[in-house]
Formats: sequence, C-alpha cells, structure tokens
Amino acid sequence: MYGRRHGLQGLPLRMDDQPKSELSDHDLATHPTVYAADALKDQVALISGGAGGIGRAVAWLFARLGAHVVLAGRDRAKLDLLVGDLTGHGLKASAHAVDVREPEAVAALFDTVWDEHGRLDILVNSAGGQFPQAAIDFSIKGWNAVINTNLNGTWYMMQAAAQRWRARKQAGSIVNIVVVTTHGLYGIAHTIAARSGVIGLSRAVAVEWAPLDIRVNCVAPGLIETRGWEVYSPEARAAYPRANPMMRVGSPWDIAEACAYLSAASGNYITGETLTVDGGGQHWGETWTTGKPAYFGGE
Repeated sequence: MYGRRHGLQGLPLRMDDQPKSELSDHDLATHPTVYAADALKDQVALISGGAGGIGRAVAWLFARLGAHVVLAGRDRAKLDLLVGDLTGHGLKASAHAVDVREPEAVAALFDTVWDEHGRLDILVNSAGGQFPQAAIDFSIKGWNAVINTNLNGTWYMMQAAAQRWRARKQAGSIVNIVVVTTHGLYGIAHTIAARSGVIGLSRAVAVEWAPLDIRVNCVAPGLIETRGWEVYSPEARAAYPRANPMMRVGSPWDIAEACAYLSAASGNYITGETLTVDGGGQHWGETWTTGKPAYFGGE
C-alpha cells in the first residue's frame, strides 16, 4: 500500500517502541546488501512508482547492483530529484513521466526506453494505490480508480513489455508488487480485488510467456514502513504490531532485496510465484486498516 492517500506500499507504521524502518536516500545509498555489486551489471530496469517508498528502495538497490534504472511515475519533479540523487552517487538513472492507467502513454514509454537503451531486462511494477474505507461505502469513482491503477495499469505495463520482448527475441523478468491476500486484511477490499487479479494474471502469463523466456513473479509486502503512514488512523496503527509474529514492521529495503532475488540470476528458475515478505503475518493475525470494529472485539 502506497505513498500518499492513493500511494502506500505495504502497510506503513510508526510506533515509538518499534525500530525505525523507513530509510532516507542517504540510508538507501549505503545500506548493506547481500548482493554482489555487479549482480545486475549493464542491465536496464524499468520501475513504475519509482519515486514511492518501495519503488525508491528498488531503484537504489538495482542501481547499486549495476543496472541503469528507468524511473516511471506521474510526478516528474519527484522523479527528477531522485535521478539527481542517484546520479550524484555515480549511479545510472533516468526518468519518464507516465500514467500507467493510459495504455497509449505506456506504449510510448516502452518505445522510448528501447530507443534510448536498445534493451530492457527487468520490469518492476510498483505503481499503485488505495485508501482505507469500509467496502460498503466505496464510491464507483473510488473503486474504479483503484482497479484502473492497480490491476489495469499493471497489466498495460506487463503486456507492453512482453510484446516488445517477443518482437526483439529478448528475455525478460517482471516483478509485480502486490499485497498479502492469504490472511485477514480489511478496509481495502478494492486493492485486495485488484492485487488478487494481478497474482492470478501473473500465474497465468508465467506459463504462456515461458516459451518467450519471460519470467513473471510477484512480491507481497506485509507491514512496511513508508512515507504516508498517517493516512491510517492511530487506532489502526496501534494494532499493527500484533499482525505478525515478529511483532515489528519491515523496511522497503526488505522488499527491494526480494525484488532483486527474483530479478537477478538467483531467480532464473522461478516464475509464476508470489514471494511473501510479511514477518509471518499470513500465518498469524489480521490487519484492519480502518480499525477493528467492536463486533469483532475491537474498541
């Protein structure tokens, strides 16, 4: 779950008694990693939602591993600031503004990437968003906004990449950022619907696209501390630590390293999978983004 009201990746949290997990650009530039510095050398990686919490961490890690990262998102100013930080550290990065909900804009983005770099090796779909609300109160506009971004936008990016890989006989890897759908996650039913669709879609096309040497996987974050956590009520945030047996939040870096695992040579024999990074939350508890109703034992 993502950045602003329509932009929180994972379920962000700030608790005084929890270790700080949100990382600054300085942290991301120097944070230890398990990967070799050349793990993605000379590869080109396109990251949607590149200026967001998780997308930003993925960009820093992939660039540090030797890739040229192409950042995509709607806010060009934020993208340019991040490109400046990355290139200022001697890393390779560029940016393009795009609304993933517009298939023509997505197609133009991919054509530009190939024109500029002659290749694309990795696509990480991190763009998306939702807002906490009881499903019974969703407006048609609100429902469609989440579905169009999280499901349709992801699909437009996937298909555009796959068509160009097929035409150029290039191999490729897609990693879709989703949510954990195998345990109780309430108050964001619209994104559960959209992200469940992305998971099912990824499994289906992983088989269809295997003859093209295109791998498709998902990463499902649990409670990940990113900017924008304030969209959730204090009551909801106070309950979050009980939602996984590790009793703490994760970092965007945890998700970035999961994306690297699936995108680098370490993931060469993995496709159609969803890698859950949630501190064991899927086996443990429930998460109410809107606060747990009294009917279920809430306050």
